[in-house]
Amino acid sequence: MLFPIGVTLINSFMSTREIGINYGPVGQMNKVVEGRSDPFANLKWLPDQVSLEQYGKVLMDSPLYLSMFWNSVFLVVPIIAGQTLIAALAAYAFSKLRFRGREFMFLIYVLTMLMPFQVTLVPNYIMADRLGLLNSPGAIILPGIFAAFGVFMLRQFMLNIPYAYIEAAKMDGAGHLRIFYTLIVPMVQPGLAALTILLFVDYWNMVEQPLIFLDDPLRQPLSVYLSNVSSEKGLAFAASAIYMAPMVLLFLYAETYFIEGVQLSGIKG
Repeated sequence: MLFPIGVTLINSFMSTREIGINYGPVGQMNKVVEGRSDPFANLKWLPDQVSLEQYGKVLMDSPLYLSMFWNSVFLVVPIIAGQTLIAALAAYAFSKLRFRGREFMFLIYVLTMLMPFQVTLVPNYIMADRLGLLNSPGAIILPGIFAAFGVFMLRQFMLNIPYAYIEAAKMDGAGHLRIFYTLIVPMVQPGLAALTILLFVDYWNMVEQPLIFLDDPLRQPLSVYLSNVSSEKGLAFAASAIYMAPMVLLFLYAETYFIEGVQLSGIKG
């Protein structure tokens, strides 16, 4: 699992010349080794000379890369913020409020999670077309905000909070909104952190939605752009390393909360 990540990071610090020698044109390698043609790449664990040339090309000479990086940010951040808020409120209702049809409604939520993306693709496309959202960020952000996974995960987490806390807060005169923000939210911080990381990884790596809903290549996120730089191997290594950095840093920052949140939510696998 770690091998391709290690190869990517190591090769990102090699010069263009060294990468060309090690890999040659993809699918057209014709290096001569000991008098015979060698069709294999030369994987090296240490560069002959550490070079930041590829990072310079990506960050300084490739404005399209930075533009699509910010496209990814402007798509992912609203989805995470919106889904976390709505999922937390809905999870509170499904776990702590008592109303008719609660279990049936939650069952519908769970059933939508079982449907693959290909099943909901056509209805989402038709809806976005009728709302005039095609080729705009809203076609991706709105379905992402109202996805069911966050509701399911946070509900499982909130079920572990004793209802006696809610009753005690009500006796002190607190309403549901005050109970939610002052009591529930602080107690579900590990669950919120875990949900944030899972959502970030999921939507940072999305490919199908931008390809289908965004016709303008300049509006597409970085995850789509990476497939276009694969022909330039040096740039591909550096671009992939930078692409992985936000996910790794976010996980390292919230690792404790993430592990605790997943454990307490009851989600397995």
